[in-house]
Amino acid sequence: MDTDAIGDLVDKLKAIQNDNVEDQDDDFDDDDDDDEEHEPITLGFVDKPKNNWSLRRQYFPSKAGGVPAWLDPLNIPSGGSFVCDNCGDPLQFLLQVYAPTEKETTFHRMLFVFMCPSMKCLLRDQHEQWKRHPEKPSKSLKVFRCQLPRANPFYSPECPQYNKSHKPAGSGAALCDWCGTWKGDKLCSGCRQARYCSEKHQVMSWRTGHKIACQQMKVSSPVSGPNKSGTASLDSHKVGSKNLWPEFEITIEDESDYKRDMSEENTLANSLISRNRTDDTMNSLLDNFQGDDDKKSWASFQQCIAKAPEQVLRYYRNTNAKPIWPVSSDLPSNADIPSCSYCTGPMCCEFQILPQLLYYFGVDNEMDSLD
Repeated sequence: MDTDAIGDLVDKLKAIQNDNVEDQDDDFDDDDDDDEEHEPITLGFVDKPKNNWSLRRQYFPSKAGGVPAWLDPLNIPSGGSFVCDNCGDPLQFLLQVYAPTEKETTFHRMLFVFMCPSMKCLLRDQHEQWKRHPEKPSKSLKVFRCQLPRANPFYSPECPQYNKSHKPAGSGAALCDWCGTWKGDKLCSGCRQARYCSEKHQVMSWRTGHKIACQQMKVSSPVSGPNKSGTASLDSHKVGSKNLWPEFEITIEDESDYKRDMSEENTLANSLISRNRTDDTMNSLLDNFQGDDDKKSWASFQQCIAKAPEQVLRYYRNTNAKPIWPVSSDLPSNADIPSCSYCTGPMCCEFQILPQLLYYFGVDNEMDSLD
Protein backbone atom coordinates (compact mmCIF):
# COMPACT_ATOMS: atom_id res chain seq x y z
CA MET A 1 0.00 0.00 0.00
CA ASP A 2 1.48 3.35 -0.99
CA THR A 3 1.60 6.43 1.22
CA ASP A 4 -1.25 8.27 -0.54
CA ALA A 5 -3.58 5.30 -0.18
CA ILE A 6 -2.73 4.99 3.49
CA GLY A 7 -3.43 8.68 4.04
CA ASP A 8 -6.79 8.48 2.27
CA LEU A 9 -7.84 5.50 4.34
CA VAL A 10 -6.78 7.15 7.58
CA ASP A 11 -8.76 10.28 6.66
CA LYS A 12 -11.85 8.18 5.97
CA LEU A 13 -11.61 6.44 9.32
CA LYS A 14 -11.05 9.69 11.18
CA ALA A 15 -14.08 11.25 9.49
CA ILE A 16 -16.27 8.29 10.37
CA GLN A 17 -15.08 8.33 13.95
CA ASN A 18 -15.59 12.06 14.43
CA ASP A 19 -19.05 12.03 12.85
CA ASN A 20 -20.24 9.23 15.09
CA VAL A 21 -18.46 9.84 18.38
CA GLU A 22 -21.65 10.91 20.16
CA ASP A 23 -23.54 7.86 18.94
CA GLN A 24 -20.73 5.62 20.04
CA ASP A 25 -20.81 6.99 23.57
CA ASP A 26 -24.52 6.22 23.82
CA ASP A 27 -23.90 2.52 23.24
CA PHE A 28 -22.28 2.01 26.62
CA ASP A 29 -23.12 2.78 30.23
CA ASP A 30 -21.25 5.70 31.75
CA ASP A 31 -20.56 3.73 34.91
CA ASP A 32 -18.89 0.94 32.98
CA ASP A 33 -16.73 3.44 31.10
CA ASP A 34 -15.58 4.98 34.40
CA ASP A 35 -14.66 1.57 35.74
CA GLU A 36 -12.65 0.68 32.62
CA GLU A 37 -10.87 4.01 32.56
CA HIS A 38 -9.41 3.49 36.03
CA GLU A 39 -8.70 -0.23 35.65
CA PRO A 40 -5.42 -0.97 33.88
CA ILE A 41 -5.29 -3.26 30.86
CA THR A 42 -2.34 -5.57 30.31
CA LEU A 43 -1.11 -5.90 26.74
CA GLY A 44 0.65 -8.96 25.34
CA PHE A 45 3.31 -8.90 22.62
CA VAL A 46 5.05 -11.82 20.92
CA ASP A 47 8.82 -12.19 20.91
CA LYS A 48 11.15 -14.96 19.90
CA PRO A 49 12.11 -17.10 22.92
CA LYS A 50 15.30 -15.91 24.59
CA ASN A 51 16.63 -19.49 24.75
CA ASN A 52 15.49 -23.09 24.35
CA TRP A 53 14.43 -23.60 27.96
CA SER A 54 12.64 -20.40 29.06
CA LEU A 55 9.21 -21.59 27.84
CA ARG A 56 9.19 -24.83 29.81
CA ARG A 57 6.38 -25.35 32.29
CA GLN A 58 8.50 -24.77 35.42
CA TYR A 59 8.84 -21.09 34.44
CA PHE A 60 5.06 -20.56 34.10
CA PRO A 61 5.32 -18.97 30.65
CA SER A 62 2.73 -17.08 28.64
CA LYS A 63 3.33 -18.22 25.08
CA ALA A 64 1.81 -18.59 21.63
CA GLY A 65 2.31 -21.36 19.08
CA GLY A 66 4.42 -24.47 19.37
CA VAL A 67 3.20 -26.88 22.03
CA PRO A 68 1.58 -26.04 25.39
CA ALA A 69 3.56 -25.93 28.62
CA TRP A 70 1.02 -27.76 30.77
CA LEU A 71 0.76 -26.40 34.30
CA ASP A 72 -0.48 -29.75 35.63
CA PRO A 73 1.61 -32.19 33.55
CA LEU A 74 -0.47 -35.22 34.48
CA ASN A 75 -4.10 -34.11 34.32
CA ILE A 76 -4.28 -33.15 30.65
CA PRO A 77 -7.66 -32.93 28.88
CA SER A 78 -8.58 -36.25 27.31
CA GLY A 79 -11.50 -38.09 25.80
CA GLY A 80 -13.69 -35.99 23.55
CA SER A 81 -12.66 -32.71 25.17
CA PHE A 82 -9.48 -32.23 23.12
CA VAL A 83 -10.98 -32.76 19.65
CA CYS A 84 -12.95 -30.48 17.36
CA ASP A 85 -16.64 -31.18 17.84
CA ASN A 86 -17.24 -30.70 14.12
CA CYS A 87 -14.54 -32.73 12.34
CA GLY A 88 -13.28 -34.87 15.23
CA ASP A 89 -9.61 -34.01 14.72
CA PRO A 90 -7.40 -33.05 17.69
CA LEU A 91 -7.35 -29.30 18.32
CA GLN A 92 -4.18 -27.28 17.73
CA PHE A 93 -2.55 -25.19 20.42
CA LEU A 94 -3.01 -21.43 19.95
CA LEU A 95 -1.71 -19.75 23.14
CA GLN A 96 -1.62 -19.84 26.92
CA VAL A 97 -1.80 -17.05 29.48
CA TYR A 98 -0.40 -17.23 33.02
CA ALA A 99 -3.03 -15.43 35.09
CA PRO A 100 -2.73 -16.16 38.83
CA THR A 101 -5.00 -14.56 41.42
CA GLU A 102 -4.55 -13.59 45.06
CA LYS A 103 -6.44 -16.66 46.29
CA GLU A 104 -4.40 -19.49 47.76
CA THR A 105 -6.19 -22.08 45.61
CA THR A 106 -5.26 -20.22 42.43
CA PHE A 107 -1.70 -19.25 43.30
CA HIS A 108 -0.81 -20.74 39.93
CA ARG A 109 -3.43 -20.31 37.20
CA MET A 110 -3.05 -20.89 33.49
CA LEU A 111 -5.52 -20.43 30.63
CA PHE A 112 -5.02 -22.52 27.47
CA VAL A 113 -6.66 -21.76 24.10
CA PHE A 114 -6.95 -24.39 21.36
CA MET A 115 -8.61 -24.24 17.96
CA CYS A 116 -9.26 -26.32 14.88
CA PRO A 117 -7.17 -25.04 11.94
CA SER A 118 -10.06 -25.74 9.55
CA MET A 119 -11.90 -22.57 8.51
CA LYS A 120 -14.93 -24.69 7.62
CA CYS A 121 -15.18 -25.89 11.23
CA LEU A 122 -14.65 -22.40 12.65
CA LEU A 123 -17.43 -20.95 10.50
CA ARG A 124 -19.76 -23.71 11.63
CA ASP A 125 -18.79 -23.00 15.22
CA GLN A 126 -19.57 -19.31 14.69
CA HIS A 127 -22.97 -20.22 13.25
CA GLU A 128 -23.69 -22.37 16.32
CA GLN A 129 -22.97 -19.43 18.62
CA TRP A 130 -25.97 -17.53 17.31
CA LYS A 131 -28.30 -20.36 18.30
CA ARG A 132 -29.49 -19.38 21.75
CA HIS A 133 -27.81 -21.91 24.07
CA PRO A 134 -27.97 -25.07 21.93
CA GLU A 135 -28.38 -28.29 23.89
CA LYS A 136 -25.17 -29.78 22.51
CA PRO A 137 -22.94 -26.99 21.14
CA SER A 138 -20.30 -27.93 18.58
CA LYS A 139 -17.05 -26.16 19.45
CA SER A 140 -14.02 -25.76 17.24
CA LEU A 141 -12.34 -23.38 19.69
CA LYS A 142 -11.94 -24.37 23.34
CA VAL A 143 -10.41 -22.78 26.43
CA PHE A 144 -9.11 -24.83 29.35
CA ARG A 145 -8.21 -23.49 32.78
CA CYS A 146 -5.75 -25.11 35.19
CA GLN A 147 -5.23 -23.98 38.79
CA LEU A 148 -2.83 -25.08 41.50
CA PRO A 149 -2.28 -23.93 45.11
CA ARG A 150 1.13 -22.69 46.16
CA ALA A 151 1.84 -26.02 47.84
CA ASN A 152 1.51 -28.61 45.10
CA PRO A 153 3.32 -31.79 43.99
CA PHE A 154 4.86 -30.23 40.87
CA TYR A 155 6.55 -26.94 41.80
CA SER A 156 8.45 -25.39 44.66
CA PRO A 157 6.57 -22.72 46.67
CA GLU A 158 9.50 -20.40 46.04
CA CYS A 159 10.01 -18.34 42.88
CA PRO A 160 11.73 -20.33 40.11
CA GLN A 161 15.38 -19.74 39.33
CA TYR A 162 15.54 -18.63 35.73
CA ASN A 163 18.31 -20.88 34.51
CA LYS A 164 18.22 -24.12 32.58
CA SER A 165 19.20 -26.16 35.63
CA HIS A 166 15.93 -25.43 37.41
CA LYS A 167 13.69 -28.50 37.45
CA PRO A 168 10.16 -29.10 38.71
CA ALA A 169 9.28 -32.14 40.79
CA GLY A 170 8.14 -35.32 39.10
CA SER A 171 7.44 -36.24 35.50
CA GLY A 172 4.64 -35.45 33.13
CA ALA A 173 2.26 -37.59 31.13
CA ALA A 174 3.64 -39.16 27.95
CA LEU A 175 2.56 -36.98 25.04
CA CYS A 176 1.71 -37.67 21.44
CA ASP A 177 4.84 -38.08 19.33
CA TRP A 178 3.15 -36.29 16.42
CA CYS A 179 1.64 -33.15 17.98
CA GLY A 180 3.39 -33.04 21.38
CA THR A 181 0.19 -31.59 22.82
CA TRP A 182 -2.20 -34.27 24.03
CA LYS A 183 -1.75 -37.50 25.99
CA GLY A 184 -0.17 -40.30 23.98
CA ASP A 185 -2.58 -43.01 25.10
CA LYS A 186 -2.29 -45.01 21.87
CA LEU A 187 0.86 -47.11 21.61
CA CYS A 188 2.30 -48.16 18.25
CA SER A 189 1.64 -51.89 17.94
CA GLY A 190 4.89 -52.41 16.05
CA CYS A 191 7.67 -50.80 18.06
CA ARG A 192 5.64 -50.39 21.28
CA GLN A 193 7.46 -47.10 21.84
CA ALA A 194 5.85 -44.36 19.76
CA ARG A 195 2.73 -42.85 21.33
CA TYR A 196 -0.17 -40.98 19.78
CA CYS A 197 -3.24 -39.09 20.94
CA SER A 198 -5.43 -40.22 18.06
CA GLU A 199 -5.64 -42.56 15.12
CA LYS A 200 -5.27 -39.65 12.70
CA HIS A 201 -1.97 -38.52 14.21
CA GLN A 202 -0.71 -42.11 14.18
CA VAL A 203 -1.54 -42.41 10.48
CA MET A 204 0.13 -39.07 9.69
CA SER A 205 3.26 -40.11 11.58
CA TRP A 206 3.34 -43.45 9.78
CA ARG A 207 3.12 -41.80 6.38
CA THR A 208 5.84 -39.25 7.09
CA GLY A 209 8.58 -41.50 8.43
CA HIS A 210 7.55 -43.75 11.28
CA LYS A 211 6.98 -46.63 8.87
CA ILE A 212 10.74 -46.84 8.46
CA ALA A 213 11.67 -45.76 11.97
CA CYS A 214 9.35 -48.34 13.48
CA GLN A 215 11.44 -51.21 12.11
CA GLN A 216 14.62 -49.67 13.49
CA MET A 217 13.05 -49.06 16.90
CA LYS A 218 12.00 -52.70 17.18
CA VAL A 219 15.60 -53.86 17.31
CA SER A 220 16.96 -51.06 19.48
CA SER A 221 16.12 -50.07 23.04
CA PRO A 222 14.88 -46.49 23.53
CA VAL A 223 17.41 -44.00 24.86
CA SER A 224 14.72 -41.71 26.26
CA GLY A 225 10.99 -41.23 26.10
CA PRO A 226 7.91 -42.57 27.85
CA ASN A 227 8.25 -45.45 30.25
CA LYS A 228 5.83 -48.29 30.93
CA SER A 229 3.78 -46.22 33.35
CA GLY A 230 2.97 -43.67 30.64
CA THR A 231 5.07 -40.79 31.97
CA ALA A 232 7.80 -38.85 30.21
CA SER A 233 11.02 -37.14 31.19
CA LEU A 234 11.24 -33.39 31.70
CA ASP A 235 13.31 -32.84 28.57
CA SER A 236 11.70 -30.97 25.71
CA HIS A 237 9.44 -33.25 23.67
CA LYS A 238 10.38 -33.69 20.02
CA VAL A 239 7.32 -33.70 17.77
CA GLY A 240 6.87 -35.00 14.26
CA SER A 241 4.31 -32.52 12.95
CA LYS A 242 5.55 -29.65 10.80
CA ASN A 243 2.19 -27.87 10.88
CA LEU A 244 2.40 -26.35 14.36
CA TRP A 245 2.32 -22.59 14.51
CA PRO A 246 5.69 -20.92 15.19
CA GLU A 247 6.49 -20.57 18.86
CA PHE A 248 6.67 -17.17 20.57
CA GLU A 249 7.03 -15.90 24.10
CA ILE A 250 4.29 -13.47 25.16
CA THR A 251 5.73 -10.50 27.03
CA ILE A 252 3.40 -8.17 28.90
CA GLU A 253 3.23 -4.43 29.46
CA ASP A 254 0.62 -2.15 31.01
CA GLU A 255 -1.31 -0.10 28.50
CA SER A 256 -0.84 2.91 30.77
CA ASP A 257 2.90 2.78 30.11
CA TYR A 258 2.31 4.06 26.60
CA LYS A 259 2.15 7.79 26.00
CA ARG A 260 -1.30 9.23 26.61
CA ASP A 261 -0.57 12.50 24.85
CA MET A 262 -0.40 11.00 21.37
CA SER A 263 -1.74 13.61 19.00
CA GLU A 264 -4.93 13.03 17.06
CA GLU A 265 -3.01 13.39 13.80
CA ASN A 266 -0.98 10.24 14.31
CA THR A 267 -3.33 8.21 16.52
CA LEU A 268 -4.81 6.40 13.56
CA ALA A 269 -1.79 6.92 11.33
CA ASN A 270 0.30 4.79 13.70
CA SER A 271 -2.23 1.97 13.80
CA LEU A 272 -2.01 -1.24 11.85
CA ILE A 273 -3.46 0.26 8.69
CA SER A 274 -0.36 2.41 8.24
CA ARG A 275 2.19 -0.33 8.79
CA ASN A 276 4.30 -1.36 5.80
CA ARG A 277 3.34 -4.95 6.57
CA THR A 278 -0.31 -4.26 5.73
CA ASP A 279 -1.26 -5.82 2.40
CA ASP A 280 -3.20 -4.31 -0.47
CA THR A 281 -6.50 -5.79 0.67
CA MET A 282 -6.80 -2.90 3.14
CA ASN A 283 -7.72 -0.64 0.22
CA SER A 284 -11.06 -2.37 -0.23
CA LEU A 285 -11.68 -3.28 3.40
CA LEU A 286 -14.09 -0.43 4.13
CA ASP A 287 -16.23 -1.33 1.12
CA ASN A 288 -16.87 -4.78 2.59
CA PHE A 289 -18.22 -3.51 5.89
CA GLN A 290 -21.95 -3.78 6.53
CA GLY A 291 -22.88 -0.11 6.84
CA ASP A 292 -21.57 2.82 8.84
CA ASP A 293 -21.73 0.97 12.18
CA ASP A 294 -19.04 -1.45 11.03
CA LYS A 295 -16.90 1.43 9.79
CA LYS A 296 -17.32 3.23 13.09
CA SER A 297 -16.33 0.13 15.04
CA TRP A 298 -13.27 -0.37 12.85
CA ALA A 299 -12.20 3.23 13.39
CA SER A 300 -12.65 2.86 17.14
CA PHE A 301 -10.77 -0.45 17.12
CA GLN A 302 -7.86 1.14 15.26
CA GLN A 303 -7.73 4.04 17.68
CA CYS A 304 -7.66 1.69 20.69
CA ILE A 305 -4.67 -0.25 19.41
CA ALA A 306 -2.84 2.68 17.78
CA LYS A 307 -0.60 3.28 20.80
CA ALA A 308 0.64 -0.32 20.61
CA PRO A 309 -0.33 -1.72 17.19
CA GLU A 310 1.67 -4.93 17.58
CA GLN A 311 -0.29 -6.15 20.60
CA VAL A 312 -1.76 -9.62 20.21
CA LEU A 313 -3.46 -9.91 23.60
CA ARG A 314 -5.50 -7.67 25.89
CA TYR A 315 -5.96 -8.88 29.48
CA TYR A 316 -8.72 -7.12 31.41
CA ARG A 317 -8.35 -6.87 35.18
CA ASN A 318 -11.79 -5.32 35.59
CA THR A 319 -14.66 -7.84 35.58
CA ASN A 320 -16.89 -5.20 33.95
CA ALA A 321 -14.51 -4.62 31.05
CA LYS A 322 -15.70 -5.02 27.49
CA PRO A 323 -13.66 -6.30 24.54
CA ILE A 324 -12.95 -4.04 21.60
CA TRP A 325 -14.75 -5.12 18.44
CA PRO A 326 -13.35 -4.61 14.91
CA VAL A 327 -16.90 -4.69 13.51
CA SER A 328 -20.30 -4.22 15.13
CA SER A 329 -22.33 -6.60 12.97
CA ASP A 330 -23.32 -9.91 14.58
CA LEU A 331 -22.14 -8.93 18.06
CA PRO A 332 -23.41 -11.22 20.84
CA SER A 333 -26.02 -9.76 23.16
CA ASN A 334 -26.03 -10.29 26.92
CA ALA A 335 -28.60 -13.03 26.41
CA ASP A 336 -26.24 -14.83 24.02
CA ILE A 337 -23.54 -15.18 26.69
CA PRO A 338 -24.22 -18.26 28.84
CA SER A 339 -24.11 -18.20 32.61
CA CYS A 340 -21.36 -19.90 34.60
CA SER A 341 -21.94 -23.65 34.64
CA TYR A 342 -20.76 -23.85 38.26
CA CYS A 343 -22.38 -20.93 40.11
CA THR A 344 -24.89 -19.82 37.40
CA GLY A 345 -23.54 -16.27 37.74
CA PRO A 346 -22.82 -13.97 34.78
CA MET A 347 -19.69 -14.52 32.73
CA CYS A 348 -17.15 -11.71 32.27
CA CYS A 349 -14.52 -10.97 29.64
CA GLU A 350 -11.07 -11.83 30.99
CA PHE A 351 -8.87 -11.52 27.91
CA GLN A 352 -9.04 -10.95 24.18
CA ILE A 353 -6.87 -12.34 21.39
CA LEU A 354 -6.31 -9.84 18.59
CA PRO A 355 -6.10 -10.70 14.87
CA GLN A 356 -2.52 -9.41 14.72
CA LEU A 357 -1.45 -12.83 16.00
CA LEU A 358 -2.35 -14.34 12.62
CA TYR A 359 0.31 -12.18 10.98
CA TYR A 360 3.02 -13.59 13.22
CA PHE A 361 1.74 -17.10 12.54
CA GLY A 362 2.13 -16.47 8.80
CA VAL A 363 -1.53 -17.13 7.98
CA ASP A 364 -2.24 -16.56 4.30
CA ASN A 365 -4.71 -13.89 3.27
CA GLU A 366 -7.00 -16.25 1.36
CA MET A 367 -10.77 -16.60 1.18
CA ASP A 368 -10.75 -19.71 3.40
CA SER A 369 -7.96 -18.57 5.74
CA LEU A 370 -8.37 -18.18 9.49
CA ASP A 371 -8.72 -14.38 9.40
